[in-house]
Parts: sequence; structure tokens; C-alpha cells
Amino acid sequence: MEGLILQLISGAVGGNVAGALLKNLNMGVLLNSLAGIVGGGIGGTILNAIGGGVDGIIGQIAGGGAGGAVVLAVVGVVKNMMNKG
Repeated sequence: MEGLILQLISGAVGGNVAGALLKNLNMGVLLNSLAGIVGGGIGGTILNAIGGGVDGIIGQIAGGGAGGAVVLAVVGVVKNMMNKG
């Protein structure tokens, strides 16, 4: 349970960091956090399931942060494409 909480928090942070770095995909703190939380849960779980090379707390944080950033990027790209159409 603690691992999932770490992944979700890391995902929220990863989503906001990605939003800050990728200005054209930034959706604001709330949506960046929500996308990051979803990505953190999914990404952290997948990384741990396939044995991402780093176990324990560091692996959960890395998986959550990376998953949060990826989901934010995907959602941001889709949102931008919908706005152009």
C-alpha cells in the first residue's frame, strides 16, 4: 500500500515537472497532477511488474514519476490535437 501511495505522489510530481518543462503540453497544476497520478499508478505498477531494474522505494518513485510524465505528455498532445480540429 505504501508503494502505491509513493507511486501516486511521484506521478503527480512527475506530471507537474513535465508540464513545467513542456510548456505547450501544460494543462495547469490540477490537470497536470491528475494526469500524473493516473500515470504514476499505471507506470509504477508496470515498471515493478516487469522488474524495471531498481527495486524498493527508488524504483517506485522513478516508475511513478516517469509514468506521470508520460501520461501528461500523451494527454497534452491529444488535448492540443483536439483544440486544432
